[in-house]
Amino acid sequence: MVAGAAQTLSFKIAISGNGSSSNGKPYFSLNNSFTSAFPLVLNPNSLHLYCSYRPYSFISFKRIYRVVGRPSQAGDGDIPHLSNSKLETILSWGRPVLEFITRNFLPLALLSGISLGLANPSLGCLAHKYSVTKWSTFGIFLISGLTLRTRDITAAVKAWPEGAFGLCSILFFTPFFSKLILQLELIPQEFIRGLAIFCCMPTTLSSGVALTQLVGGNSALALAVTVSSNLLGTLTVPLFLSRLVAKGVGISVPIKELLMSLVVTLLGPLILGQGLRFAFRSVAEYVDNNRRFFSMMNSVILSLVPWIQVSRSRSLLLLVRPAVFLIAIGLATFLHVAFLTWNSVAIQCLKVVSGGRASVFEKKENARAVTLVASQKTLPVMVAVVEQLGGALGEPGLLVLPCVAAHINQVAQPCVCVCVLCVCASACGKPFN
Repeated sequence: MVAGAAQTLSFKIAISGNGSSSNGKPYFSLNNSFTSAFPLVLNPNSLHLYCSYRPYSFISFKRIYRVVGRPSQAGDGDIPHLSNSKLETILSWGRPVLEFITRNFLPLALLSGISLGLANPSLGCLAHKYSVTKWSTFGIFLISGLTLRTRDITAAVKAWPEGAFGLCSILFFTPFFSKLILQLELIPQEFIRGLAIFCCMPTTLSSGVALTQLVGGNSALALAVTVSSNLLGTLTVPLFLSRLVAKGVGISVPIKELLMSLVVTLLGPLILGQGLRFAFRSVAEYVDNNRRFFSMMNSVILSLVPWIQVSRSRSLLLLVRPAVFLIAIGLATFLHVAFLTWNSVAIQCLKVVSGGRASVFEKKENARAVTLVASQKTLPVMVAVVEQLGGALGEPGLLVLPCVAAHINQVAQPCVCVCVLCVCASACGKPFN
């Protein structure tokens, strides 16, 4: 409630024509009809404090829209006023909540979509009827194309051996983990199949690069591997999906039809977004100046996917025992740990084989970039594949749900590891590098 109120303040507060009340004090008042009767009296010191909030906070007085009427004159004692101390208390309490929401917007959006689908599936089923999933996938990759700074890729040319290994790991090595996953038995079996499909996907489009920057890795290398794997993934995903997953469960997948569908659904909007970015400098500048907004928009669009799929499969999901959900989440966590272990050990082995300290794999920033990016899988591509299969491998909602947990886990787990390493390094009196 407080977070919502604070966000309303951010967008509804407007300054008066002369900026002062009848007693000479500056004031602000709310510009919608319901709340305009409750002007807020603020002193200049408080105003300076709120204007100094960081850009990612929703609480900001930078957005001033239109002039509103003066506050009530003396004698209108029936109109209540909010004191400075109360307003400061509300804002100081709401600020950490809003910061938490902003920093964890993607996991919260995905969980909200699942919750809404379970609580009221009718809206999700209606959205599926009008093919919202296909449009949301288009929007996700269009925004990804707009936000990708591919000019930075040229800085990764010197690290091409690490990049080549990263591509091989994402597109050719990690998909074979699906064979191990399919050996497990779990009811419903769609949970297992969904994770097996997830193994065949390319890497994430944004979170891998962001995490690489967080740990001080080579972000240009991470970006190069990300873009290359998603472009080549349209060719490899249908092949491995047919050979490793569908064949393992005795189902045939039309490779050519799936390939053409992925090119149109994923590659098309990605190239369109990049084309707009390169053709119009104003578009690139606007996107770069509002990257947080586009990131949050991408998260909202992505949250539509589990909302629709869970709504469609709600009746079956309610029959699944909570213990089975926990097992599926545990398997998703184990899968990401297995990817991290495989890539870390493989890079160390390549470093030893190629010359030890003189090896091109010796640089820590390159090893961190490849390890993080090659250990992640993208959820939007997986959802697009499931949508194109039309239920051939099982109920779509049951296939997607464990992958949503895997997607949240692969974003959160490296952050937790970094925090632990930083704390340990601080306790030892050494910087984390």
